[in-house]
Amino acid sequence: MEFFTSALALQRRFEQTSRQGAYQGGDAAAWQAEARQRFAALLGIPKLMPAALEPQLRERVACEGYTREEWLIQTEPDVWMPYSLLIPDGAVEPLPLVLCPHGHASGGRQAIIGNRSHPELDKTITEHLYDYGVQFVRAGVIVACPDARGFGERREPALQNESRLLWSSCHHLMLAGAPLGLSVQGMWTFDLLRLVDHLSSDPRIAAECIGVAGLSGGGMQALDLAALDLRIKAAVDSGYFYGVREALQVQNGHCDCNLVPGLWEAFDMGDIAGLVAGRALCIESGDADPLNGASGLANVRSQVALAEPLFRALGGELKHVVFSGTHRWDGTEAIPWLVANLRT
Repeated sequence: MEFFTSALALQRRFEQTSRQGAYQGGDAAAWQAEARQRFAALLGIPKLMPAALEPQLRERVACEGYTREEWLIQTEPDVWMPYSLLIPDGAVEPLPLVLCPHGHASGGRQAIIGNRSHPELDKTITEHLYDYGVQFVRAGVIVACPDARGFGERREPALQNESRLLWSSCHHLMLAGAPLGLSVQGMWTFDLLRLVDHLSSDPRIAAECIGVAGLSGGGMQALDLAALDLRIKAAVDSGYFYGVREALQVQNGHCDCNLVPGLWEAFDMGDIAGLVAGRALCIESGDADPLNGASGLANVRSQVALAEPLFRALGGELKHVVFSGTHRWDGTEAIPWLVANLRT
């Protein structure tokens, strides 16, 4: 049977129309201001409606070397976000804060906080070194681990059962939100912005020392938040940084949360990273990560190169760490790097 697909035509369209909002030289600060506003609009963030946060402490649990608090806040009217706050024992407050958004196959925040009570959680933590929230609190900072919309306690009705613990509702959210001008990425980023609003007033936290770090879809969230929120001093994006044509358009079987209408016409990932220039950004890549695209690390380095002129113009630090491995968190360099940047 012969097939007649649109794939090549769409790839040519990408080549002809992509990156219309990219930095072309000149006033880097002016470009950042305009591009940041455009990026937020593409994500649909101005259409989301902040609500009174109404924070609720649900539980406090003593863990080995730290305390875990379970909280709930309202980000939009009738939209609630549970999150875990990990606080190291015996530290002198106020302390730096690291937000640790999760990616897929995580049970929401459960893998990030090291919950191995279910066989699937134990497996995904082992395979992806997914408990990086615990890794950060053991490095001496306060850590916030939220459930993103569609995951964990925020799964939509079709997936609210034990057999789909690691599944996400991204598809359901995208079908409901896209016709309203919203995106899953935008909803996630908005919720993180609201979490920063809330935690910035916590006296245990040094509000001028806030960072973010995540793997895969958590890396997406870390990059987007750092791009849009100047309160983020330093960020780690692990396993979600590559040229989108190879990694998301040609290799296009990934989750609906990557779908932001019009985004690729305006920006590639290196352009979004340029919005962090003036602050600190660490990219963490596995040398055998299939998500890097057909050309592997070359597809990652092409995006690092796009961001470099903005970091040269505006300062800050752009660091690229490559480790031996596939699609997982590493943290060997990234954790001490992030903590050092927040303490400086």
